[in-house]
Amino acid sequence: MEAERPVAEPDLFRRATHWYRDAADLMARVGTPELPHALDNALRRLIDVDLTTCFAYPSESAPIFLHNGLQGRPGQALQNYLDGAYLLDPFYTACAIRTPQGLHRMREFAPDGFFEGEYVNSWEVHPCISMESGSLSEEIGYMVELSDETRAVFSLMRANGSPPFSASEFELLEYVEPVVSEVIRRHWGKVARPNGRGVGAIGEMMEIAFERFGAGALSRREQLVAQMILRGHSTCSISANLGIAEGTVRNHRKSIYAKLGIGSQQQLFSRFMSHVLA
Repeated sequence: MEAERPVAEPDLFRRATHWYRDAADLMARVGTPELPHALDNALRRLIDVDLTTCFAYPSESAPIFLHNGLQGRPGQALQNYLDGAYLLDPFYTACAIRTPQGLHRMREFAPDGFFEGEYVNSWEVHPCISMESGSLSEEIGYMVELSDETRAVFSLMRANGSPPFSASEFELLEYVEPVVSEVIRRHWGKVARPNGRGVGAIGEMMEIAFERFGAGALSRREQLVAQMILRGHSTCSISANLGIAEGTVRNHRKSIYAKLGIGSQQQLFSRFMSHVLA
């Protein structure tokens, strides 16, 4: 007796049908102004997405803002991001270390305390949450190599009050990744480098910024602890990474605050951003 074939779920079949049609439409729109929003719409027919963005990260200059799917004007937060706040973005770091291409959750690259830190929760520097105070539910992104020197990240975000992307939703987005990445590569593959600040190699500007922050006031070990705090490491994580007791980390934190004339992690973050944006 012939085995009974599984019946596809109607909703899954409907979404797959839409995707095949959308994929053909996306290829036809490559190189046109309509492509970014057509890509947004195609992905939204697969799963619920609240916000999208696309940034290119050239190896010798600041990021390039390629697509605004933020449902609003990010304003000064976007400018602050481009001027230096991107240095704390886990997706930027992932590009810097040449993480394999594909779909990734931001939390893959973020330190253990990152999502409770000031970067994620500050409307002043995170362009994706600049319309309101508070953090996103989740951010995931397609990481695509545009050239040997430039990578792009097309981010999909869920806003406050929405659930994170489920395993099945992530799997569906992974399934369409070859088409999405090829569309991104063809559409933005020849993006020009801006006439911004050259940094020699991606990641070098970040190291210079951290190296100079607190110089003359903090000891080398205190600078390192401050750097890890800013990147989103918890006391426990700093202790494990530096091989020192958690009590020693807390003492370093107190000393850093005293020497810089501040009283909180929020003020440390603000001081660092003033340093980067100067």
